[in-house]
Amino acid sequence: ENFKPAQVLDSLKALSNHLALNRKLHFSIAKDDNVHFEVDSLTGDLYLSKELDYETNSHFLLQVIIKDYNNPPQNSTVFLSIDVEDKNDHSPHFQDDFVVIGIEENVPVGTLVYTFNAKDGDGGFLNSKIEYSLEISNTGENPFLIHPLYGTLTTASPLDREITRSVILTVFAEDQAINLTDRRLDSLAVKIVILDINDNSPSFTSSPLSYVMEDVEMGFLVHHIVAKDPDEGTNGQVTYHILSGNENKAFVLDKITGLLTTAQFLDREVQERYSLTVMALDDGSPALSATQVLTIIVLDVNDEAPGFLEQLYETAVPENRDPGEFVIRVEAVDRDAGLNSLLQYEILPGAGYEKFKMNSDSGELVTAASLDRETQEVFSIKGSSVKYLPLRSSTAQLYLTVLDENDHSPLFAKTQYQISVTEDLEEGSAILDLSASDEDAGLNGEVMYSLIDDTYGAFAINSATGSIVTTKALDRETKSQYTFRAVASDCSPHFPRSTTVSVVVHVNDVNDNNPVFLQNPIRVFVPAETAVNETVATVRAEDVDLGSNGAVVFNLMMAETVFQVDVKTGDIILREPLASKDFSTQLLVTASDQGITPRTATAVVIIFTEEQEEMISFSHSLYEASVPENSAAGGH
Repeated sequence: ENFKPAQVLDSLKALSNHLALNRKLHFSIAKDDNVHFEVDSLTGDLYLSKELDYETNSHFLLQVIIKDYNNPPQNSTVFLSIDVEDKNDHSPHFQDDFVVIGIEENVPVGTLVYTFNAKDGDGGFLNSKIEYSLEISNTGENPFLIHPLYGTLTTASPLDREITRSVILTVFAEDQAINLTDRRLDSLAVKIVILDINDNSPSFTSSPLSYVMEDVEMGFLVHHIVAKDPDEGTNGQVTYHILSGNENKAFVLDKITGLLTTAQFLDREVQERYSLTVMALDDGSPALSATQVLTIIVLDVNDEAPGFLEQLYETAVPENRDPGEFVIRVEAVDRDAGLNSLLQYEILPGAGYEKFKMNSDSGELVTAASLDRETQEVFSIKGSSVKYLPLRSSTAQLYLTVLDENDHSPLFAKTQYQISVTEDLEEGSAILDLSASDEDAGLNGEVMYSLIDDTYGAFAINSATGSIVTTKALDRETKSQYTFRAVASDCSPHFPRSTTVSVVVHVNDVNDNNPVFLQNPIRVFVPAETAVNETVATVRAEDVDLGSNGAVVFNLMMAETVFQVDVKTGDIILREPLASKDFSTQLLVTASDQGITPRTATAVVIIFTEEQEEMISFSHSLYEASVPENSAAGGH
């Protein structure tokens, strides 16, 4: 078809070789067939008068009329069949210059995406036979495959819009001309848009850990929760929700922005950690979600005051120990954390506080001086626990009892006791109450009494009360003074201590004895010629009592004119001359002491002259009497 006009295609003579070569012939083409071809009327050469187009007309049938001018003239008609031979003068052609195709990302491998249909105007089989190929615009893996003959574009591998949103391909259509250099092609730019399917769950990109100070105001931004969803449109639009961990409504989560703010005042000492299960939900259908456990650590602020474990500490410490003796350890707690809970201990000024020292770090209280229970038995001091920045403190009362040691001996009120008692005390009478004090406590200060030295069985002491009592009747005339020692001992089970004191008991006289005549009866010889006022006899009487109780005076029991007795001396004096030489008489002389209730004895004085002699005799030869046992001395 690419043969140029005016060129001889063929010679009809050659075709009509059955005609005589020497014959004169005239060639012509029927008028309907002379558009593309002409024939030389004389030579019969066939010329091309117009270029041929195989695609327009691939076959011509010419009616050639041959006139023979020889005799006899003869006409003949020849039909000339001309096949136009195709030349590859047409390129394959796509209907569109650019194609955009959309396909969902979840289609299976082998899914038909598009069918390309290129046209080629050539008529020959190979010249118009199209083979398809494609080329990806970038260097990535090509997820598509095109059928070389049918032009069908299919998926060759799984698609993922989140990895590859679109693919730009160049599709080629090339004919199959035999001569490779003659082959022609066309290309088409194809953009394949991978359509989103909600195949991705949201993914959290924000930290699962957040910190917030406990003193923040309500509405404070605690955390910005962020989750990404690589899907597109509503499939990738994320909202946020708290699933659990916020039962006390401490936080509010904006479901659109993911901003987590406080809805209440926080208190680390009540709750220092929150674990919120947060969900990120996309808006796809069906919706996909992801969860994250968000841990919120509430950071401490120094907002708590320390508090002692006990408000009153009671303990005891021995006396007389060296300084540094452990007393007690106090402990306070602070609900704050870290440095905010670091406490310092101290003793507040007060009575006796200087005798103690407290370790500021451990709270251990020790003595700063030796203690003396007898000086001060109880200390009531205040301890303080303090923290700084800001200053917060608390106090506790410490009640300390000093334990007794037996370091004191009992002490009597006097260094010596002297007591005077009358001798007529009944047996068991208390004569003296001793009292000894011991400054120690308990058994160490409990006093027991005893007597040492010989009391001749006259005295005993009550061991508990210290009362000294008589154990027998006293007799001054037998023993007028007792000297012995009393002992006061404490009751300590270990190494008891004691003190002694001297006790002197003076026995005072009681008029318990009668005067006793030294001679009774008294026989007196008085000569008849004895002169008046001459002492004829002297009576003697003694009284062992003391003082006036023992001072004796004499009297005649019956009035007498002849004789008189001297009250003091006991002299019997003649007051009248004797009447005769045979005179005789009996005088009853009394000896009386001068006690308040005088006691008296009587003696018989027999006075006679030389011629008279009086015989004295008992009225009975035998006297009998009964005496009860335990009768008091001096009883009648």
